[in-house]
Amino acid sequence: MQLNGILATFPKEIKLLITAFVVVLSIGFYTGLLFVGETSSANPNGIEEQYLGNEDDDDATVMKFKKNEQQMLTLVHGHILSMSIIFFLLGLILSTAKLSKRLKMFLIVEPFISVVLTFGGLYFLWKDIIWMKYIVMISGTLMTLTFSVSVLIILYQLARSKSVLQT
Repeated sequence: MQLNGILATFPKEIKLLITAFVVVLSIGFYTGLLFVGETSSANPNGIEEQYLGNEDDDDATVMKFKKNEQQMLTLVHGHILSMSIIFFLLGLILSTAKLSKRLKMFLIVEPFISVVLTFGGLYFLWKDIIWMKYIVMISGTLMTLTFSVSVLIILYQLARSKSVLQT
């Protein structure tokens, strides 16, 4: 079955559904990033502090304590499950976009690797493998870029096809 480019041929109702889903999904995704920025300063040392605490830092303005194992397992479990569903659905939609096979395969597969590296990396950071904070930062950034590019491609191709809102 040929999927490349069929996004533009979907009926108006399906295009509207996809547009609404991608927009609302993006609001949720970027709100999550705002939360990360607020809680960890979106830098490697902030990430380390968020999960390992800062009880030993006399200059800390906000006291943070090391997460316990239940908190870490809940965080890793919940994020890996939810992000895998998000990227599966986004990948399904993206598979119908008109795009080169190499780029499409990268945008579909890469987020799953980044999800494992990001949230697995947080767990290993919590286990005191401190250099994992850099892996978490890089993979989280790559996951965000991949999400953003995928969303832009989908919305652009939906907007260029016969109008979603056209009657």
